[in-house]
Amino acid sequence: MIAGAFAAAIAIGTALLSLPLATAGPGRADFLTALFHATSAVCVTGLVTVDTGTYWSGFGQAVILLCIQAGGLGIMTLATLLALLLSRRLGLRARLIVQTETKSLSAADVRRVIGRVVIFSLATEAVVAVVLGVRFAIGYDQSLSSAAYFGVFHAISAFNNAGFGLNADSLMQYVADPWISLTICAAIIVGGLGFPVVFELARSWRRPRSWSVLTRITVIVTAALLVLGTAGMLVAEWSNPGTLGPLGMGTRFLAAFTAAVMPRTAGFNNLDIAAYAPETLLFTDALMFIGGGSAGTAGGIKVTTFGLLAYVLWAEMRGDPDVEVGRRRVPGTNQRQALAVALLAIGVIAVATFLMEALTEFSFDQVLFEVISAFATVGLSTGITADLPAAGQVLLVLLMYIGRIGPLTLASGLALRERARRHHLPEERTIVG
Repeated sequence: MIAGAFAAAIAIGTALLSLPLATAGPGRADFLTALFHATSAVCVTGLVTVDTGTYWSGFGQAVILLCIQAGGLGIMTLATLLALLLSRRLGLRARLIVQTETKSLSAADVRRVIGRVVIFSLATEAVVAVVLGVRFAIGYDQSLSSAAYFGVFHAISAFNNAGFGLNADSLMQYVADPWISLTICAAIIVGGLGFPVVFELARSWRRPRSWSVLTRITVIVTAALLVLGTAGMLVAEWSNPGTLGPLGMGTRFLAAFTAAVMPRTAGFNNLDIAAYAPETLLFTDALMFIGGGSAGTAGGIKVTTFGLLAYVLWAEMRGDPDVEVGRRRVPGTNQRQALAVALLAIGVIAVATFLMEALTEFSFDQVLFEVISAFATVGLSTGITADLPAAGQVLLVLLMYIGRIGPLTLASGLALRERARRHHLPEERTIVG
């Protein structure tokens, strides 16, 4: 059902973007261009083959914006409802916690959950749009209508981690503007945390000991990745004349932090990615692969998956029989689900990279970056997207689609297939490593 819903949204978006009314110039967009941008918008990725602000008309930009909103709200709503559904498969304590919040999964509760997701999303986007609109009007001499439009477009794109922008250089001209950079970063982080985490933090941010395992892992790993990402950008790009080198001291820290937020599947770029050092590209690959929080607008394998695997490794190194997060023990089925999601994601990226290498003449760094960006629904690029052959662009379309619905449907499917066994085979250890 999830796969069909997203495919239908992409089909509708493709049809609308294929209309002559959708392009700013004469004629109409070809089928592949319309399909690519509809998929990128619905899957909240941000990869483009043409400039959004000049190629598409006002109608075309409105279609892209509606696709972004539908994709972002859709994934948050579906993920939250699946979390409620899967809570029936959890232990007694977890069920009681969920029941306290949701009472039951009746039709009324489903409407209430969807309503809260929609209200929270629209309210956050409205606040961000006002802040950005005021800045565009005051700081960049835009008319009120233009500033308001720019504010709304970038607010929706940022909160939904889409990465579509109306400027050809994305956010590069705002690299030294903390008002715009930090506002967009805040929208990206809030949208990427996930609806359940945001509301639990709103209720009990003063009582971290009472946080659920989901919230605990999401907050810890998100904070760690932001710190490490900023530090990594500063170290690798400090003297690079194409990125941080020409900037002042304070602007370098602002630019490095903003650049560290973007691989969390946001897709905007405030620095020239084509000028990144090879180590920075590899570092960014890792950040994009991990992604953001579960039940949010971010992509990747999710910080919960990565964090849970880190806890598993830590428990194994210490020789602990159980994996514990805070004062909770994580069941073995949950650990296997995280391992399955991560390994399958690695497999998809490996196969896609092999195919893209065979289809193009670009370097391995560029190809791997593009593949991970598409699969993790990030939208960052070294600038090769428009130059890829048709087969390469179709491959990116498939990666964006799989990356958007894959981790969610796979994780929920594995949980729903969990069943009790009435017998156990004899145990035998094998050599590992």
